[in-house]
Amino acid sequence: MSMLTPRGLKGKQYRVTGNAYPRLGRPSRRGRKVAIGLGGVLTLTLVSVGGVQLYDVFSGKHKGATAQACSGASGTPLAAPENSAPAGAPASGAAASGAPAPVPSDTAVPQPAAVKVNVYNATDKAGLAARTADELRKRGFVVDKVGNAPAALANKVPGSAQILSGPGGLGAATLLLSQVAAATSTEDGRADATVDFVIGDTFNALADPAQAAAALAELTKPSPSPEPGHC
Repeated sequence: MSMLTPRGLKGKQYRVTGNAYPRLGRPSRRGRKVAIGLGGVLTLTLVSVGGVQLYDVFSGKHKGATAQACSGASGTPLAAPENSAPAGAPASGAAASGAPAPVPSDTAVPQPAAVKVNVYNATDKAGLAARTADELRKRGFVVDKVGNAPAALANKVPGSAQILSGPGGLGAATLLLSQVAAATSTEDGRADATVDFVIGDTFNALADPAQAAAALAELTKPSPSPEPGHC
């Protein structure tokens, strides 16, 4: 009797019957089909978005939006498009309300002979206003008033000088700024083009003519134009 023969089956024949047996088949392809489908959808989406962007670039659809965005970044409003207001409508809100028109701004830098300047001393050092006024006259400026600064500015100009002007004297203020190092400028509401040269605590003397010319060139240097599509 073999050790592998079950007890009680000695000498008996037996066989395995039936037609069922394990089969080894390929794994399910459902996951692969789902992945292929998702990849196709993503590809079509990217192609569609790219096509829309290329159309916008070549058609110029978003040029106006880019310009408005650059305007908001720089703080300078863009001019209104022509014929944007109905016929017969007032040109601006100021005109419609009857408010006076703003004083025109003149940023063009004039020649010294066209600049009328008042020289004031805001320090406790005597004689600074008179000496500075004489030097400005030698450089061609038209000096009007010379004296101590108003009480509101006395001992309150920490730098070398403060240049005061209205909207009509911005160009003249730029020219005076170039005549002294470390000066500051302030715009007030005066209606004429006169400029006040207020001497501050750290003032010693005007810049020499060569330094003044270099400073003026730097102050009037145009800003670089932004690249297309950039602010």
